[in-house]
Amino acid sequence: MWVCPKCVKLGTEIKKPPGARVPGAKPKVGSKKPQTKRPRDVFDLMGGDIVDEFNVKIREARMAKGGWTQKNLAQEIKEKENLIKKIETGFVPEDRVLKKIGTVLEIELIESVDDNVKTSGGSAMTTTLGDMIRIKKQGR
Repeated sequence: MWVCPKCVKLGTEIKKPPGARVPGAKPKVGSKKPQTKRPRDVFDLMGGDIVDEFNVKIREARMAKGGWTQKNLAQEIKEKENLIKKIETGFVPEDRVLKKIGTVLEIELIESVDDNVKTSGGSAMTTTLGDMIRIKKQGR
């Protein structure tokens, strides 16, 4: 609080402990706490390709399992019934959910990705990020 020089004599200044926050005040720009967990990356989510028409395969496998309902499947994999409904209409869930469904229904939902390109010499070769940059620069 700002006061005039005459009023300063009437009051006492209260010192705040360092790091104390004034209610209603905006935090400083550099006052973010450091991240302890690494943020998720797109490459963390890539475990392979999801099979075509995975939702149909899940529905058919569920019905073949003695006519299980969506609720039965949800209870088996410890997820919500709503999630099963979304998945069967085409929603793509996280890999961990697909793996749980695949395990319970005994079906393969994630295909392993083989990025290796065979050369005429028979050795395997993969394209790296550096290769992509080099190719892009050559195109200019």
